[in-house]
Amino acid sequence: MQPPHSCLLLFLVYLFLISGIWATPNGTFTLRLLQITTFQNSSFVDTEGLGLLEDIELGCLDKNISIHFYQPWVQPALPHSEWETIETIIKDHLQIFSYMFKEGAMQTNVPYPFVAQFAGGCELYSNRTSQFFGSVAYNGQDFLSFDTDNATWTLSQNTNLSWFTQEIYQKGNAFTETLEIRCVDDLKLLLESGGRAALERQEVPVATVFARTPSPHQLLLVCHVTAFYPRPISVAWLRDGQEVPPGPALNTSTVLPNADLTYQLRSVLAVAPRDGHSYACRVRHRSLGTRSLLIPWGNSQVLLLMGLVAALLAAVAVAAMLLLWLWRRRQHQCMEESESRNSIRCREI
Repeated sequence: MQPPHSCLLLFLVYLFLISGIWATPNGTFTLRLLQITTFQNSSFVDTEGLGLLEDIELGCLDKNISIHFYQPWVQPALPHSEWETIETIIKDHLQIFSYMFKEGAMQTNVPYPFVAQFAGGCELYSNRTSQFFGSVAYNGQDFLSFDTDNATWTLSQNTNLSWFTQEIYQKGNAFTETLEIRCVDDLKLLLESGGRAALERQEVPVATVFARTPSPHQLLLVCHVTAFYPRPISVAWLRDGQEVPPGPALNTSTVLPNADLTYQLRSVLAVAPRDGHSYACRVRHRSLGTRSLLIPWGNSQVLLLMGLVAALLAAVAVAAMLLLWLWRRRQHQCMEESESRNSIRCREI
């Protein structure tokens, strides 16, 4: 069954903490839980959550505090009793989090509506050491952060509400304490269950080059690269075989996600029409190994067009020769049939 689009972010924060990690080139895995809670007024609170294994969505929590899994290997990674425990911990956390901000808002005269966010997780390094991280935000601004060296929550804002929230966190928070203790163990189980294979998959990029003419004096060459995974990629323009350096004429977008857990980007190069140079878009990606994709434009495009025309003419010539051969064969057969009929008439006479 397809999980609901809107999910409780708090559970995902815990779920991400135990299930969301991504293998970086240096062998580091990161598990993240994300939560966003909207306080419309003192009686209406809405929370959503998401769990991530690096960039892989593991699952979410709906408004009824029910877990929905996005990947088939997430739920089998932990026993049923563990998931029940997780749900209980998440519910307790949500209640405390909601009380903390509503009480703080009342005592410090904070106006409604406002938004509070929580992010937590852990990193597992290649040398088998690990580190927990956690932070709280208020209206999109840093609010509290966890100091791993001193195991304390530090202020990012010097306000009455931040002081009130810090005091509650310093007294003890079962949710964050549980995340800190169990995160790495659950992360390892998720990797073994299927997370590592999901992170190591590779999808080859598909690249196309086309042009736009915003004015008669400017030509925009667009290199659109899509359907690749993992996220890191290198896209560059070559002018007469030499890489075009960064500058005002070159504009490359950030890497954006597709709906199927692949990525895309565009690189646009502004050139003068008919400037006499040849251009090509070069794409390098892990899935290509030591190879590169090279998509030409400019003079290279003319050569490509000439090659296509030559191939078309060759195909026409071959077709003409084939038709001529078939015609001659048919003529030969007709002559043989005619001679055969004449021979039969002669014998009858």
